[in-house]
Parts: sequence; C-alpha cells; structure tokens
Amino acid sequence: MYRFFVLLAATLFLGANAQADETLDSNKIYFFSYDGCPYCRKAEEHIAQKQMNLNMEKVDIYKPGGMYLFKQCAQKFNLGRNVGTPLFCMGDTYLMGWSEENQKQFDELSRKFQK
Repeated sequence: MYRFFVLLAATLFLGANAQADETLDSNKIYFFSYDGCPYCRKAEEHIAQKQMNLNMEKVDIYKPGGMYLFKQCAQKFNLGRNVGTPLFCMGDTYLMGWSEENQKQFDELSRKFQK
C-alpha cells in the first residue's frame, strides 16, 4: 500500500498524462479507482446495489487520461500529496476513501446527480 501512495504521488506531481484534453464536468460524479483497490471494489458494489441511476464516470487512474483527471480533482480540492482511492469528485465536494461514514455521505451527496 505504501508503494502505491509513493508511486501515485510521484506520478501525480510529475504531470503524468498531462496531455489529456478532458476536464472535470461539475454535473457528473467522477469515481477514481484502480483494479487492485479493495475499498474501490466495496464502493463499486455499494453503488451498483443502491445508486444505479447516477450521472457518474468510473475512471481507472492507470488507463489513458485517468491520472490526468485524478490530478485535476486533487488540485481542485487542494488535496496535496495525500491522495488515494477511491476518490469521488462530485461537483463542489469530494469524498476520499470508503468507510461506513463515507458510504452515508456518498448516498446523500449523490442524490443531486441522479439521471
């Protein structure tokens, strides 16, 4: 896990994928994750069960353009170097990590992103 954060921090601040053209849409939830993240998997399972009709884009931070959008979200909310997944960029707010409390916050905040 420590290696991931070191790699992530280095990649984030060296500007990986900075050539991507996409920018964050404030009317959409961005769900930043990667395949090996157990908390991302739990969040995805919860969302699939409870929130099936959201204007949401799942973004794999290791796919083309993913790290660029992840970096945009981190910069938008001044998250510094302590950025991890899952990270939800939701208009004018964000949630990082997945816990019982974050699950409740996600359910409440995501209502305005219903299709």
